[in-house]
Amino acid sequence: MKDQEVVNKFIQLRAQGWTYARLMVELNVTKPTLIAWSRKYQFEIQNLHAIELEALREKWLASTTDRVNALGEKLRRVQGELEKRDLSTLSTPQLMSAARNLQRQIEQATGPLQSTLPLNDIPAEEQHEHVHDWKA
Repeated sequence: MKDQEVVNKFIQLRAQGWTYARLMVELNVTKPTLIAWSRKYQFEIQNLHAIELEALREKWLASTTDRVNALGEKLRRVQGELEKRDLSTLSTPQLMSAARNLQRQIEQATGPLQSTLPLNDIPAEEQHEHVHDWKA
């Protein structure tokens, strides 16, 4: 069996999206070994990949909290303006449409996050399927 440091490096690099061809050169490991490791450590790779993507999003995009707060503030202003308006005015449908649009954006921005655990890490009374997925 390969040294645990090599396995750990494999998990990290695979989570970053490295191909088997690139990993074979970098780690000096055969493709069948890499495939076996990929199966064995699939949950660690998947969760680390999710963490990597989250870090990229944080780096390049406003945080979910910041986006939702900004959208919420816009929604509050639109709703405040709607409250001032007579519903028979021409711009009311546009404001109502903007309110619905902002609500949808908030729903999308706070969409589900998914994590997984190997079956043997879940207490028996909580097991329902081979892989336990949940939305945060």
